Amino acid sequence: MILNARKLTDKDYSCLVDWWKWWRWPAIPQNFLPDNGAGGIMIEKENTPIVAGFIYYTNSDAVFVEWIISNPKYKHHDRKEAVEMLLKTIEAICKEQGKKYMFSIGRNQHLINTHKKLGWDVDNKPSYEIAKKI
Repeated sequence: MILNARKLTDKDYSCLVDWWKWWRWPAIPQNFLPDNGAGGIMIEKENTPIVAGFIYYTNSDAVFVEWIISNPKYKHHDRKEAVEMLLKTIEAICKEQGKKYMFSIGRNQHLINTHKKLGWDVDNKPSYEIAKKI
């Protein structure tokens, strides 16, 4: 069977929270996410969700691609392909909408390597996510 890309829906949020908890990440508040958690893409196979990511639109030619998270129970050989498909799908959507730049933050080496493979520039110096709830 082939991989499928689709837009996230409100119903996906609880699944993503479970994934974040499993990976020992704090659950990202739904109202912190674009379109209240529906502003991104899910890659799935035979209705099994594999990996998701969000697209934050800005008032510039750039988008912020963030909170890429994968299904910890999906152990199949096409997992890497699913991550690549997610990034390529997001890129195609952004190009279609006239965006010129994509920006992301990451620390997972496999994800960083995938970004490099797909032509992203990766700064070798670590950085930190900095946020404040106001």
